Amino acid sequence: MKRILFLITGLITSIFAFSQGNNYAQNYKKFDGLAMTPPMGWNSWNKFACNVDENLIKQVADAIVATGMKDAGYTYINIDDCWHGERDSLGFIHPDPKRFPSGMKALADYIHSKGLKMGVYSDAGSQTCGGRPGSRGYEFQDAQMYAKWGVDYLKYDWCNTEGLKAEGAYKTITAALRKAGRPMVLSICEWGNDKPWIWGPTVGHSWRTTGDIFNCFDCVEDHGSWKSWGVMQILDKQEGLRQYAGPGHWNDPDMLEVGNGMPEHQDRAHFTMWSMIAAPLIAGNDLRKMSKETIGILTNKEVIAVNQDKLGIQGFKYAAKDSVETWLKPLENDKWAVVFLNRGKAAKPVEFDWQKTPITDDFAKRELNAAKTTYKLRNVWIKKDAGTTKKAFKATIPKQDVVMLLLSK
Repeated sequence: MKRILFLITGLITSIFAFSQGNNYAQNYKKFDGLAMTPPMGWNSWNKFACNVDENLIKQVADAIVATGMKDAGYTYINIDDCWHGERDSLGFIHPDPKRFPSGMKALADYIHSKGLKMGVYSDAGSQTCGGRPGSRGYEFQDAQMYAKWGVDYLKYDWCNTEGLKAEGAYKTITAALRKAGRPMVLSICEWGNDKPWIWGPTVGHSWRTTGDIFNCFDCVEDHGSWKSWGVMQILDKQEGLRQYAGPGHWNDPDMLEVGNGMPEHQDRAHFTMWSMIAAPLIAGNDLRKMSKETIGILTNKEVIAVNQDKLGIQGFKYAAKDSVETWLKPLENDKWAVVFLNRGKAAKPVEFDWQKTPITDDFAKRELNAAKTTYKLRNVWIKKDAGTTKKAFKATIPKQDVVMLLLSK
């Protein structure tokens, strides 16, 4: 009889609990409706590393408006590593009082007053890559503070993550952000080690596909236990990933190095290829001290329009001959972007016969067939029309540079 009563009691308790709902279930899905095109903005790390403070961030916010970058679509001002101070007695994080004496809420208010949005950085481990307090064990408290400050974007790194599994760790911070209630873009910075493109689309809005970039066009910097990658090395690592990208979920080949020391032609090629592969366009230079050439690259609205195309289809490499690669990106309204990229150290001629080169993109279910449809050509960087697809396109591509064409009916 006791056994029967125990079973009945257990059944009643289970039914009651079920009827009340599981109050302990977590929501591991990102905020919907954000980053429907690749995020555009600025991040402090590539130029300033740990040397960040509130005056710098305010000046950058001013510069993004004054230089026309805001009008070109740049929205986020993201403070990377080393903004952190200490946790209080309850475990809540606070900014470094010397670097950010006015506090993060006041800084966010300033950025928002410019019509921009603010991002911050944290880490899934016990410490950030710069040795500041990480979020491990404090995810929900940190998310509450970010929401209280008015943060719009979180870059979440992967240093000092001993024993953690990436998918679970990023689901935890996503659940924390959801619980805090303020919609934020989540940038997964796991370096591609655990194939975040597989599990990332429901958890975050972008995911790093590689280790860190540095300001070199075609080289590798070996740090011993890890490497930094040049622009071309990172571009090569995007092979096979385009099917995972789309509105609200993007492959992230790391931030831009435009304006950080490479010559103009390399910067132009770098910016073009990031636009072609639908990458987040997160500038990483000193916006307060830009040359007119750098401003011209970062604010070229025709190139940005290719990146921000609403279809959200990542471009692909169609062909390679010698040092010249041909890339294509399907766009809305049956338009196409076509880029001839010269990776070599000498100028190269290119000839492309549209009439004899029908191209089918099986992934996008799109066809570029100039024998059936005549397209007008627009040379995007020199901002001039370039005939139609009735004639073969001929040009000389300077060393480590690009020619970018927009095809429209």
